[in-house]
Amino acid sequence: MPHPILSVEDVSKTYDGFKAITDLTFYLYEGELRTVIGPNGAGKTTFFDLITGRARPDKGKIEFGLNQDLTDLNEYEINRLGIGRKFQTPSVYSEHTVWENLLLSLKGSRGVFACLFHRLKSTERDRIDELLKLIRLDDKRHWLAGALAHGEKQWLEIGMLLAAEPKVLLIDEPAAGMTDEETHRTGELLLSLAGQHSLIVVEHDMTFVKQIACDNQVTVLHQGTVLFEGKFDEVQANARVREVYLGRGKKN
Repeated sequence: MPHPILSVEDVSKTYDGFKAITDLTFYLYEGELRTVIGPNGAGKTTFFDLITGRARPDKGKIEFGLNQDLTDLNEYEINRLGIGRKFQTPSVYSEHTVWENLLLSLKGSRGVFACLFHRLKSTERDRIDELLKLIRLDDKRHWLAGALAHGEKQWLEIGMLLAAEPKVLLIDEPAAGMTDEETHRTGELLLSLAGQHSLIVVEHDMTFVKQIACDNQVTVLHQGTVLFEGKFDEVQANARVREVYLGRGKKN
């Protein structure tokens, strides 16, 4: 078996007596696209917070790659190691163009003024052009980011995340608020990244989950721990999953 690129072992986290995460064990392998689902309060946000250093576990171990302990590192230190996170609400530089947003996000970026006015290397220009094509915003490179549609802002932020060259991407509900067409295109984008990057995608939209899960594992969280892991069809057919999540009318 290959060594996981991300290991979460027997991790627990309590907030004011509430057990947000309980004895959670989770492994992500290089190039894998893993989808995480679960009802509200299942611990999905806390799970991401613990990986990225926003929160620290009460017990357990979180490792990146070969024996890189994350539990005592700050957010920026974990980010520099190669773990990038995209939140549900897109965060872009609204008053800058799409092209400038990607420029500001390049790995090793400088301050805004220095970044926008320094002489670009050909490799940097090529990288931005490559990202523009990947996120399908090449024809809107000169648009202000604030003028983009909601789905386009989501794609831009994924492009900004990629500009920093992360090894692991944590993506929270990328399809939220999108049209059916935008949702499908987002799925295509994420599928194109698998193999080159390792991804964990938290999502509620089961049609979208089915699209990106393919033959990949789906992890179901419930009450802060792993309830079930398996292929999409196995998840849908599991009686316990249907009881606690899929059969609840999905009010999430």
